[in-house]
Amino acid sequence: MKIVVIGGTGLIGSKLVKNLRERGHDLLAAAPTTGVNTITREGLAEALDGADIVVDVANAPVWEDKAVLEFFETSGRNLLAAEAAAGVRHHVALSVVGSERLPDNGYFRAKVAQENLIKASCIPYTILRATQFFEFVGGIAQSGTVGEEIRLSPALFQPIASDDVVAALADVTVAPPVNGTVEVAGPEAMPLDEVVRRFLSATRDTRKVAPDVHARYFGSVLDDQSLTPGKSPRLGAIRFEDWLGQQVSR
Repeated sequence: MKIVVIGGTGLIGSKLVKNLRERGHDLLAAAPTTGVNTITREGLAEALDGADIVVDVANAPVWEDKAVLEFFETSGRNLLAAEAAAGVRHHVALSVVGSERLPDNGYFRAKVAQENLIKASCIPYTILRATQFFEFVGGIAQSGTVGEEIRLSPALFQPIASDDVVAALADVTVAPPVNGTVEVAGPEAMPLDEVVRRFLSATRDTRKVAPDVHARYFGSVLDDQSLTPGKSPRLGAIRFEDWLGQQVSR
């Protein structure tokens, strides 16, 4: 079975390619650096020739509102059209838990637009929505930093290890299309400010974290439902504390 991973050289894509190859599948890691560009269409038809499944984990190179929307809409339209022409039987896409609940966030609006294109296409699909990755916690801390203080919402947050996201992606990729959305989250929900406080402590960062219910998360005010999954999500196996320990020991 030929599987094409769009964004196959990135954090998630490279791990997914390795996982599925170890399962015995024929994998193509597609990215601009490997000659496949979903914006310009360069190499796209050739990459999808004979493909059974396409997994889209590509990310926008910039996060400015207009640019990120243009990326996901243009890439999505080009990719889905090429898949239809190639006879692809399953489209899998990675998205974000809570995207529709945070309309003030341009990136999340763009992910909702991408999902809508997938749902409107004729190709059987599975959308896997994941919570925020452990690997992004440092960036979240930086986004809330003012001087030596970090102001963050105490709203619940249920982050996940990228390895657990990859495991879930691999499973839904080789399963029949659900023509719907599946959610995956970390094994435990914690206040966002506490997650960052633990991260700073483990990395010996002396900045102080101040809880602030009005603090914006990349443009959005949060509540306990904003970044947490709905009923019966798939849960990852790796706890945040265990992941932190692995990072510090490296």
